[in-house]
Amino acid sequence: MNAKLKRLTDGGRLLLDGGLGEELVNRGIDTSTGLWSAQALLSEPDKVVAAHRDFIDAGADVLTTNSYSTTRRRFPDDGDFQRMNRSAGALAQRARAEAERDVAIAGSLPPIFGSYRPELVRPMAELEPLYRAQADILAEYVDLFLCETMSTSGEALAAARAAAATGLPVWVSWTLADDGTGKLRSGETVTQAVEALDGLDVRAVLVNCAIPESVDAALPELARAAAGRPFGAYANAFQPIAPGTGVNDGRELPDARADLGPDAYADFAGGWLDAGARIVGGCCEVGPSHIARLKERFF
Repeated sequence: MNAKLKRLTDGGRLLLDGGLGEELVNRGIDTSTGLWSAQALLSEPDKVVAAHRDFIDAGADVLTTNSYSTTRRRFPDDGDFQRMNRSAGALAQRARAEAERDVAIAGSLPPIFGSYRPELVRPMAELEPLYRAQADILAEYVDLFLCETMSTSGEALAAARAAAATGLPVWVSWTLADDGTGKLRSGETVTQAVEALDGLDVRAVLVNCAIPESVDAALPELARAAAGRPFGAYANAFQPIAPGTGVNDGRELPDARADLGPDAYADFAGGWLDAGARIVGGCCEVGPSHIARLKERFF
């Protein structure tokens, strides 16, 4: 077991990285292609390594592979699909080797047919093989899988089943509605989402890709539903996303919030830790400076 993951097993805390995709956008990758963060794998891989390195230097214990956009939907050709996911894994490994600091690498398994859109989630019989194909490639490069930004319990179950088939540890994280209800974007409760995973060896449960206020609303229920498992959160630092918003491959994301700099974001994260969370980090528009502040204050 990776030493960082053992820390969690032993009752400690882990600090995740921030939002790699938006960090790459902010570093100038071309967003006109519709590939979002995957474009950097093709044209500017050194920027991917540099972003990973900056998160390591900020204090992150866990790096997340740049595989959020390397899905079969975007890369239907098998050769391209293999090459992009292998690149995402290899660049994370390269950043870890260059940093000469022990970090865990989490393989990102994302929504395949659109973020924040529960109505676009496909049936289990279609989703699970797609996730399995991605997980089988990434497994060579990662220490665990992070099924992230899941908007329905079924989407999360498909990803988690595929990840578990590799034999590596699995974490699951759901995106929340930005309406203060603390529910998934599908309208399901956090409890329903966690219970849908019964029978799977899911090591940690989280919420992510929502405004911090939505995380605040959901965390007490997540703490109860986790039933003794480590739980946590990594929120967005951009404007709320309304139901049904068409986020077109990262090109129509909202603006960053001016009120969620490193100190303000850390104030939210401190509340999550006080509530018992043991895994925190950041999602979209949460950069290395935010992670450095979390490290300074809580780790």
